[in-house]
Amino acid sequence: MQVETSRESRGGREHVTTSASEAVDGFEFSTLSLGETIATMRAWVAEGDAGAPRLFACGNPHSLEVARRDAGFAAALRGADLLVPDGVGIVVGSWIQGGRIRKTVCGPDVFAGLSRELNERVPGARVFFLGGTESTLAAIAEKYGAEFPRLVVAGTYAPPFRSKFSREDEQDLIDRVNAASPDLLWIGLGAPKQEKLAFANRNRLRVRMIGPVGAVFDFYTGRVKLPPRWVQKLGLIWLFRFLQQPRRLWERQVNGAVFLMRMATRRVLGKRA
Repeated sequence: MQVETSRESRGGREHVTTSASEAVDGFEFSTLSLGETIATMRAWVAEGDAGAPRLFACGNPHSLEVARRDAGFAAALRGADLLVPDGVGIVVGSWIQGGRIRKTVCGPDVFAGLSRELNERVPGARVFFLGGTESTLAAIAEKYGAEFPRLVVAGTYAPPFRSKFSREDEQDLIDRVNAASPDLLWIGLGAPKQEKLAFANRNRLRVRMIGPVGAVFDFYTGRVKLPPRWVQKLGLIWLFRFLQQPRRLWERQVNGAVFLMRMATRRVLGKRA
């Protein structure tokens, strides 16, 4: 684990910037390993602090391209305590610019690894699941309770499907989460909606950590199939998902190509300069 190097005010409390990070396309990505990432998050949940919840986010080439057009999303990614490289495109982008990110830290691995750590080392930790459908949440609660019996599923909530939540919607979900008094809040609403919601309301949510994990809810329940482990280790979940749902995910592939072209062009122009 790297030592702390600076502190800045963010979200109503001190935000710690460590030397274990690297700027990729203007966003500070964590260079911690998966194990170090999970250990850090386990400490967040176990110890908490007096300020706003800790927030982590997953970043990939598609999300960075969306953030270039969405200031709120960009602020949410920059406001996260840890932005992890969730996609081989970030690894390639780091390599192009001569960086040191060599492995992905993917949402499904963080979800599974942190849950195991908490079950073993922080028994009684309370977890809330926000997002998805009622049937998905029921399946999550049943499976999670069986796999991690020392943790407490404090509550679940499937909010209404809307492109943007109203103030009343947001207040309702905040009240539901706070009433359950969880330590950890998993959000599965899809990017950028989930990150923007978490960042905008982090000072109102009385939890220790917020984890927006997108499609992990569907992966965990088997509604969307995860690729073989060797594909995951290569950071090719994106390709596996694209082959399953090409019409829905084609924009992600275009954005990924645009991102890598920009990184390569920047490197070439930088060398010439």
